[in-house]
Amino acid sequence: MTTDIEQTELKAKKQPKRKIISILKTIMLYGLMFVVIYSVVNWWRQPIMPANPQLQLTDYQGQTIDLAAMSHERPTLVYFWGMWCSVCSFTSPTINKLAADNYPVVTVAVQSGSNQELRGYLDQHQFDFTTINDQQGNIFADWQGQITPSYVVLENGEMTQGLTGIQPLWSLKLRLWLASVF
Repeated sequence: MTTDIEQTELKAKKQPKRKIISILKTIMLYGLMFVVIYSVVNWWRQPIMPANPQLQLTDYQGQTIDLAAMSHERPTLVYFWGMWCSVCSFTSPTINKLAADNYPVVTVAVQSGSNQELRGYLDQHQFDFTTINDQQGNIFADWQGQITPSYVVLENGEMTQGLTGIQPLWSLKLRLWLASVF
């Protein structure tokens, strides 16, 4: 038979373990809620491929870009961004790294000024990715874009994935790889 003192000591030893387990459960619950909410919001805000998309575009330097042909060779990332977008200042360097790693990337600068202003911005930030200047935002509107940055993965001329917000480099590489495998 245990004494009251032994029972009190036993309870005292179990308290920290219960507290840690309770904290871990709370963290896991909030983490799960975050993932679910983030996924739903991302799904709701993602671009939507137009019924008759214009996949032959001209970059700000006058070069013709055929997104359909590019995406038949390898899954291609289309990145919608703007010089005015504060979040894009964090995501564009990631896109530049992806393009430097020889992943097919085409960016669309939404309402970012003239070709000359865009060139100055790209040079200033040392961005080497292919860029289409969507001066009036018509391309972005065709894709029903709601927020920048937005991303679309094209494979064989069709959209396989759409997402928004900050995306780490590993996530974009994984998405392109998954598009090539499945």
